[in-house]
Amino acid sequence: MMRVLFVSLSEKSHVYFMTPLAWALSAAGHDVRVASHPAAVETITRAGLTAVPVGADHGVHQDMSAYRESQDYATANWSRCERDQVDWPELKERFALSVPYAFAPYNDSMIDDLAAFAQGWRPDLVIRDPLAYAGAIAARISGAAHARLMWCSDVWGRSRQTYLELMREQPESERVDPLADWLAARSEPFGFSCDEEMLHGGATISTLPPSLSIPSASRELPMRYIPYNGRAVVWDWLREPPERPRVCVSLGASNTEAYGGDYVSVPKILDALADEDVEVVAALLPAQVEQLGALPDNARAVHSVALSTLLPSCSAVIHHGGYGTFATAMVAGVPQMMLSTLIADHEQRGRALERAGAGVYLRHGDATVDRVHDGIRRFIGEPQAAQAARRLRAESRAMPSPYDLVADLERLAEVR
Repeated sequence: MMRVLFVSLSEKSHVYFMTPLAWALSAAGHDVRVASHPAAVETITRAGLTAVPVGADHGVHQDMSAYRESQDYATANWSRCERDQVDWPELKERFALSVPYAFAPYNDSMIDDLAAFAQGWRPDLVIRDPLAYAGAIAARISGAAHARLMWCSDVWGRSRQTYLELMREQPESERVDPLADWLAARSEPFGFSCDEEMLHGGATISTLPPSLSIPSASRELPMRYIPYNGRAVVWDWLREPPERPRVCVSLGASNTEAYGGDYVSVPKILDALADEDVEVVAALLPAQVEQLGALPDNARAVHSVALSTLLPSCSAVIHHGGYGTFATAMVAGVPQMMLSTLIADHEQRGRALERAGAGVYLRHGDATVDRVHDGIRRFIGEPQAAQAARRLRAESRAMPSPYDLVADLERLAEVR
């Protein structure tokens, strides 16, 4: 039996993403704990997992809501991670700002408590959120094997590799490394420094099928995405097939909860589809539903609907680009319209989706009524997007399940 420590940022979607693998390891007889900030305890325990609250809750969300435009800053766009996409000054600035304003605030308060827990519990394996660098310190302290579980494509790892390549070409005076310097400073009290294995782990668990992914910074372990949306109910109206093509509109929770609001207008999307012969289901948070006025005749607004119960009945989905929504649509075989910001890997995934023929990516400011209308009409009226989406579904289904991955993770822990 292994002791497995998951380490997540206190974002619901990140905990949800980890849950199926944590279940699989538990079902295989391993002892599983999930460490995060105290704010995540309810989310973790509702999933039937054992929570380890560490540190104090961060204030990152307050900064996000105060600077909503930051999602579209070049420094927030980690999709530009290859040498032909980004130059040294831009990438240097991205790390220089991200370390003190994102990575450190998320992690610093967790490190001491997490280190103490790891020293006492002695996990055999640490599986962490790619941005939960505190988990890398916990792994090194306890001598555990260490893997990252990606809720995105590995833009963080690719950006790091490009950064090192470009840094070696700079004059000595320009060779600054904010990420390694920060993690080294946090590691030194425990008797070690930062290296690339700490940053990338001994393995990278990826749920993107090969046609949508980019190379990872450490040995890749593919794993099929299994949707988990928290509480899920198959409501009565979902038990019969729709009489017309069904279009889902979902903007997720993170922008409302962390950034103070959504970046696209649900009423405008509904108006764009009002004259189409479709059934539009706006699957929203209660707070988002409350902001809606009168709805078009072909639309309904619902809340407390898990996308994993809704999307298999849909012919298309319009969403904000969050990975949970993206991946749930991917495994349901549904064409996607991403109306997104530039944050994290959204542009990379959106462009990959377009190249696969299974969707459209638009910056939220470019999501005009005409573009939304024309895109959905094409999804509904032409077979190509649906066929491409089904190919992605088949490619995803061919990947190992979380339970299939358990043996690989056991081997990873054995050779640490």
